[in-house]
Amino acid sequence: MKKGVILLLLVTLFVTTGCAINIYKKSPKARAKIEELSGELTRLSELRAREQQEFQKMKQELERKLKGKVGLAVGERGLVITLADNILFDSGKAKIKEEAYPILDKIMKVIKKRAPDKNIGIEGHTDNVPIKHSPWKSNRELSTARANNVYHYLVDTAKLKPSKLTTVGYGEFRPVASNDTAGGRAKNRRVEIVILPQYPRKPIGELEKQEWVK
Repeated sequence: MKKGVILLLLVTLFVTTGCAINIYKKSPKARAKIEELSGELTRLSELRAREQQEFQKMKQELERKLKGKVGLAVGERGLVITLADNILFDSGKAKIKEEAYPILDKIMKVIKKRAPDKNIGIEGHTDNVPIKHSPWKSNRELSTARANNVYHYLVDTAKLKPSKLTTVGYGEFRPVASNDTAGGRAKNRRVEIVILPQYPRKPIGELEKQEWVK
């Protein structure tokens, strides 16, 4: 797949610079290569479209099962499932509350049914209020511990493949709302389970960079 992406970039370069026209006329071998790459581009576009459709179906199923208890969004990053921190944890804690188990179980059933081979990222986030009465030294450590505990629940209980899951704690450094209000801080305190696309338009690292650059 990496080879295909590189070749597609070459095709784009040829087309945008006009080189493809000259090569197409002079070289049957180059003409055949351009036609091959054009077919690959069409195939990848179709795969992306089908993958986005499947993400939309997952989103709709989760909406029916969870009835507004989580945030759901489909975009370039894939399917992002957002759980507010107070659904999963007590304030300043990283242990998952028992009442959160049914929510996580429903999410995992849908993932195992519709995306068993997808890579999944588990991201912990907090607001910017410094930790005072907690065993954690910083919000980053707290968010990392929370992401890791969600990971262990999914692996130990739902039996998801550990090799398909990654975790990261961002602390307060990737807010989705202003930390100047109580409502904004509440939105920032969250865990995101991200079902990653197999056919992204750009490398996942580049998507992450664009997502958070304000």
